[in-house]
Amino acid sequence: MVGEMRDLETISSTLTAAETGHLVFSTLHTQDAPQTIDRIIDIFPTNQQNQVRSQLAGTLKAVLVQQLIPNKDNTGRLSATELMFVTSAIKNMIREMKVHQIYSAIQAGGKRGMMTMDMSLVNLYKNGKIAEEMALEKAHNRDEVKRMIHE
Repeated sequence: MVGEMRDLETISSTLTAAETGHLVFSTLHTQDAPQTIDRIIDIFPTNQQNQVRSQLAGTLKAVLVQQLIPNKDNTGRLSATELMFVTSAIKNMIREMKVHQIYSAIQAGGKRGMMTMDMSLVNLYKNGKIAEEMALEKAHNRDEVKRMIHE
């Protein structure tokens, strides 16, 4: 378990541990799965980023993002989650610098258990757990969340 990956040395060591067959769990403060991948790659010098893309594509198994959202009656908080499993398509997106396409792959990966943050927020709203305003406030794409809420 690596507490938080904040610097080049920690991220590099974590990647090396994963490459050598160790199961590694770590935290990183990001808003979504694509941003997590970009943050890991971008911390490395430009001349190492292609190698890091390959390492990450070969070792990363999943990204779980969570936000704690106030519940409908403001008596507690609930976890809204984004879950991405690294499929062959996502591995290729990482290697080919197409990280911006990953969000669409997560949306399409529902049958595999993947879920975007926006989908999680809509589910919490539809189950009566959070207010519509909170779902919209925390959404990545407000228009899409509004559409999903009202369909």
